[in-house]
Amino acid sequence: MNHPLQLLGVACLFATNVAAQAPKRPLEELINTKEPGWEHVTSWIDSATNKVEVLPVTENKARETLYEAQVTTRSPMGAIIFNSGGILVDHGWIRILGSGHTKLNRTLQTWNAGKTLFPEGNTGFILVADDAAGGFFAINGGGLGKDMGKTYYFDPSALAWEPLDLTYTEFLLFCFEGDLAEFYHNLRWKDWQQEVSTLDGNEVFSFYPMLWTKEGKDINTVHRGKVPVEEHYSFVVQTMHQLNGEK
Repeated sequence: MNHPLQLLGVACLFATNVAAQAPKRPLEELINTKEPGWEHVTSWIDSATNKVEVLPVTENKARETLYEAQVTTRSPMGAIIFNSGGILVDHGWIRILGSGHTKLNRTLQTWNAGKTLFPEGNTGFILVADDAAGGFFAINGGGLGKDMGKTYYFDPSALAWEPLDLTYTEFLLFCFEGDLAEFYHNLRWKDWQQEVSTLDGNEVFSFYPMLWTKEGKDINTVHRGKVPVEEHYSFVVQTMHQLNGEK
């Protein structure tokens, strides 16, 4: 399913980053009142089989984030930015980025700043969500493979980006009604819900021995502790670069 609203939003965001010097469209052009994408998103949430929490929106932050992202509210991505501070799924295990909230004090735009632009100015990917185990979801802008616009998952147990063959819309539907227990079967420990409920949206769990090592394969036996998500992201990027340099 290639949802036209989703493709429009992601295409606009990629185009904006590639042509960073181009004038930005005014906010009035980005807010679509005739075909708001939020109606679609809320209908998916209403029929969700997984627990979904929509974080309240702050109007000025929503308008600022939408303007910086340059996506329209006709798309699910723009709709989530403009109508929510973010979305928490499955007791907060997955955090879908919006325009920021005290529980998830990161916006889609600020979280991507300095992370996903290649030296040439091209967008390699757009980080759109992450999870409590230190995994990241991103929309491919050409830096992860040839399947532009598709979602990838950074698996902390493999230290690698893996294609999911899902558009952004399909990724949302997967979060809302997919079999998350099966997807995360090797990344969830016994009674994980209680610990995750204490996790701030700017934190993830760090594991030792590291999950991609032979000694770290059993999630129930490794040590885990909370770390800032920014620190974790920097660490895995540096580690990947070091490992790639050794090959």
